[in-house]
Amino acid sequence: MPAPQKSVLPATWEVPAEFRSRLGEKAGRQRAMMAEGHLLLVLHAPPRKDEPDRKGRLFWRKPDGTWQSNELGGGVAALARHLSEYAEIIEKMDRQEDVAGSVTEYFAILDAMGPVQRSARNLHTTLQDARKLLSADRDLINLRDKAYDVERTAELLYGDVRNALEFAVAKKSEEQALASHQMAVQSHRLNLLVAFFFPLATLVAIFGSEMKHGLDQYLPEPLLFYTVVGVGLVLGCLLAGWLGILNRYKKK
Repeated sequence: MPAPQKSVLPATWEVPAEFRSRLGEKAGRQRAMMAEGHLLLVLHAPPRKDEPDRKGRLFWRKPDGTWQSNELGGGVAALARHLSEYAEIIEKMDRQEDVAGSVTEYFAILDAMGPVQRSARNLHTTLQDARKLLSADRDLINLRDKAYDVERTAELLYGDVRNALEFAVAKKSEEQALASHQMAVQSHRLNLLVAFFFPLATLVAIFGSEMKHGLDQYLPEPLLFYTVVGVGLVLGCLLAGWLGILNRYKKK
């Protein structure tokens, strides 16, 4: 005798066989099923961070209008609690967005918000399908409307966080560009300063500060000193000017 097939549906639920034949060991995507007056909602619990698989939640409406769930108990209030969990998670992320200020914080919120936003959108679609299958059920109408509010809030928050992240990245890039520009300006000024004194330092290194090289026999020592200093400063001005012209040419 073949072993019974595993199903995500509780074994104690007396649901139409069509439901069990359409479901496997995992919940799969969120969807609504109708058979023999029974309505089955296959939904997902609010996704958690770094959760690879979605945890399925099943809500079964019997033909007499009573509800049963596999996790949240009985009654239509179980489905309302399911929606409230989404709303609470989105509200928590909204508070995190209010105090976030860095790129890392915005990215963490956006990373966690993505799965929630997609799951909320599919949740609203599923309840809209269920509303079409049972057009006279007022509870489904109200729950469908609440699911729309949850989806809309999630979309708005996701967009706000994404815009805030893009602004933070742009602001950070602008600050880095300004810092790089200031460093380039300071580096250029230092190069000009080095270039200005480089010829003088070279001449002093060659002749020495005491000017004892035989030239002092032809020129008085103070005059020779001033000559070396003057030549060094003139060459320094020329070299610094050439570097300034070269830098302006590179900018063009």
